[in-house]
Amino acid sequence: MSTYTDITFTSDDGLSLHARDYAGAGGPARLPVICIHGLTRNASDFDELAPRIAALGRRVLALDVRGRGESQRDPNPDNYTPGVYAGDVARLASDLGIARAVFVGTSMGGLITMTLAAKRLDLVAAAVLNDIGPVISEKGLARIAAYAGKSGAVDSWEAAAGCVRDINACAFPANDAAEWDKWARRAFIPDAAGRLAPRYDPNIAIALQTGKLRPTSLSLRMAFRKLTRERPVLLVRGALSDLLEERQAAWMQRAAPTMTYVEVPNVGHAPMLTEPAALDAILRFLAAVP
Repeated sequence: MSTYTDITFTSDDGLSLHARDYAGAGGPARLPVICIHGLTRNASDFDELAPRIAALGRRVLALDVRGRGESQRDPNPDNYTPGVYAGDVARLASDLGIARAVFVGTSMGGLITMTLAAKRLDLVAAAVLNDIGPVISEKGLARIAAYAGKSGAVDSWEAAAGCVRDINACAFPANDAAEWDKWARRAFIPDAAGRLAPRYDPNIAIALQTGKLRPTSLSLRMAFRKLTRERPVLLVRGALSDLLEERQAAWMQRAAPTMTYVEVPNVGHAPMLTEPAALDAILRFLAAVP
């Protein structure tokens, strides 16, 4: 498995932000890939996918969105919105001299990708939308809102794994104890008191609670149509997903008939993208992108 380099950059409003930079293997130059995680997650979600893509000769950047992982927490919770996040991604690309990239966006990361398509389509060469679209289910939103920002510190890795399992077992019924432990070590970090705290600012949930993170607007549907009309797009859906249910995925397929679609069996929101169905689809998709 390849290693990465930690890089930091400064947002337009002065926050110190972090990304993991995976060097692409040798060979013909290919467009880089920028991976963006979900609401309460961080760059480590791509620990397994990023090296697989880098081995194909593409540089991969896995971003810690502001307020998550090793990126600075924002003192103003009003900035935890897709528009601001999209600006951060554009800043990262600019600082690294990246004019075009392929985007892989999981859940909130997909909202950021669609927002970028509306604001900076020139930057988006192609996109993988992981279990997200411009229309989603209120059922899934309610489940996420019930836990986002509400997890406190715990005293052991066993307890941390239990927290992660309680939240995600409905979406990953086949996960075993070792997998939940791995997820816990991505999601928690020792704090100053020696306890294990979630690796995100609880205030990130405010945008979800106030509706600023809900993809229901006409503008986002227009951004999705623009993205899929002018760029190659792959939609990955977990077969058990309660956020992107069958009817929302069907709407997306009707709205974007050229979009590629794959469903991942026995997984809900959101696939880790290492499942055979998802990984195979992503590798085929990338093979057709410069």
